[in-house]
Amino acid sequence: MQSETSTAVFTSMSPATKKQGNGLGVTLALILAIGAFFSGFQFNSFTQRHSQPANLLSFFASTPVTASSTNADMTEFWHVWQLLNEKFATASGTSKLTNEQKVEGAIKGLVASYGDPYTTYFPPTDAESFGEQIAGNFSGVGMEVGIHDGIITIIAPLPGTPADKAGLLAGDAIVSIDGTSTQNMTIEEAVRQIRGLEGTTVTLKIFHTGMTEPKEVKVVRAQIEIPTVKTEKRGDTFIIALYSFNAIAEAKMRDALSEYTKSGAKKLVFDLRGNPGGYLQGAVAIGSYFLPAGKVIVRESYADGRPEDVFRSQGRTVKQFAPDEVVVLIDKGSASAAEILAGALSQHNYATLLGTDSFGKGSVQELVDLPNKASVKITVARWLTPDGTSISHAGLKPKVFVDRTPEEHLSGKDPQMDAAIAYLHGTYVAPTSTATTTKAK
Repeated sequence: MQSETSTAVFTSMSPATKKQGNGLGVTLALILAIGAFFSGFQFNSFTQRHSQPANLLSFFASTPVTASSTNADMTEFWHVWQLLNEKFATASGTSKLTNEQKVEGAIKGLVASYGDPYTTYFPPTDAESFGEQIAGNFSGVGMEVGIHDGIITIIAPLPGTPADKAGLLAGDAIVSIDGTSTQNMTIEEAVRQIRGLEGTTVTLKIFHTGMTEPKEVKVVRAQIEIPTVKTEKRGDTFIIALYSFNAIAEAKMRDALSEYTKSGAKKLVFDLRGNPGGYLQGAVAIGSYFLPAGKVIVRESYADGRPEDVFRSQGRTVKQFAPDEVVVLIDKGSASAAEILAGALSQHNYATLLGTDSFGKGSVQELVDLPNKASVKITVARWLTPDGTSISHAGLKPKVFVDRTPEEHLSGKDPQMDAAIAYLHGTYVAPTSTATTTKAK
């Protein structure tokens, strides 16, 4: 992948190389077996921040961290430190904590106090493991996970993977992993437990929306091939499914759009369901095939008072699009770069959103290396839609809401796709007693 997305349980990621300047070196770590919801992730390892068009998963140059003065009163902290040293009774099965372990615990508590699931402290051993995950190839179950409302949640199972074949769905809550509760578990911890050797089994207790009781699902880990684009023509409707914003997404989309224009199809369904995101520049480049030059695709708002960054279409449009000709499908698995692109096409009135609410991942993380080989991943910015709406938490809401049940998914039925095609042809009827025929305007 080139720059966005995900935490995960996945596997096959291309090796990441750290370069200076314009080089991008991280593949789309789609939660197949990794773990940090990379959509919107920047590493402290590129010296020139804007030498690359702001990837979701970008690397920046490491900068030394120095102690700074603070107005915080640390008296109570040191009081508690001393009380624990004097009074805590070590159990027979535990060892006495070192000062280094106490400091690590204090830092973890400080980071956790911000209440952001994507801001994480990695002690030295975890930092090394995290770096290995980013740089290597992994086996896993083929899905991406994140934290939604404090719960470890499946963002998107990749099509054809063990997770998909097992019936796991975007939006499913993971209650336990191999019998271990996920309550208060970080994304990184969840990913470590879900991924593993090819051929081994992981048991997930999951909770589908609408279920009254969780159920156990056994998934056999495998090497995962990350798909990018799939095309199909149904009558005068052309369908492009984009599964990730990886390193080759723009090239694959360019080919798919060329195929679309040559097909003679009058309507287009752009399927972003289950797309966990990827490189920001991929979203900007693909958006440029739909939007005229200068149209805002996404805004980047920083917490430190820096001026807002605005990323605009480069104006490489393949034709003039209209909302009665294009439907963008979204669901709970559409996250980060997928939300950026869908939001831009919708807000500029070049497409109609149909499906369910998207995931709501609109933040950017920066990974900062610390002197003791630990690291901290910090949310440093928020992605905003062209009109300034935050993507985080609430996600995007479709103009036309159409759900797809787990039973429909497992049986191969796709009422969302059927509704998209009907909507484009003016024959979609909303499933209510006062339903009327609706067509995009």
